[in-house]
Amino acid sequence: MNKPPNRSIGVVAQQTGCSVPTIRYYEEIGLLPPGPRTDAGRRVYGDAAVGRLTFIRRCRDFGFSIDQVRELVSLVDEPDRPCVEVRDIAALHLDQVREKLAELQALEANMTQFVQSCDTACAGGAAVDCTILEDLAVPGGRAGVAVDRSCCTSQR
Repeated sequence: MNKPPNRSIGVVAQQTGCSVPTIRYYEEIGLLPPGPRTDAGRRVYGDAAVGRLTFIRRCRDFGFSIDQVRELVSLVDEPDRPCVEVRDIAALHLDQVREKLAELQALEANMTQFVQSCDTACAGGAAVDCTILEDLAVPGGRAGVAVDRSCCTSQR
């Protein structure tokens, strides 16, 4: 038997790990139906809202976009739709995660080059002579590619 909604937004926030403003935002954008109001005008929430918010929070923890969450919520609300739709959303997101991972690995390699260049060429010297600062100022899309040169030579 379903209990009537009786949780305040603060209690629901604690139970789901969502902040109060986030819960209000999800209501505003239609991911969460607004809770009914008490005679005093306060919203109250039941088990369904807690379940929905938990689901949304987990989706967001996995990095799904709001649009993807909206689609996943619609699949929950329409359980007769095919599971492959869920899989397709997850597969698309997996591709996006892999893309970001590749970008982060490239960033890691470039940052490693920056640090190694500085360690080799100028660490311990004045900041104005640092190869990292010089490399970050190189125009033409070369930011992130450490240039092999010494800041401690007379090539200035």
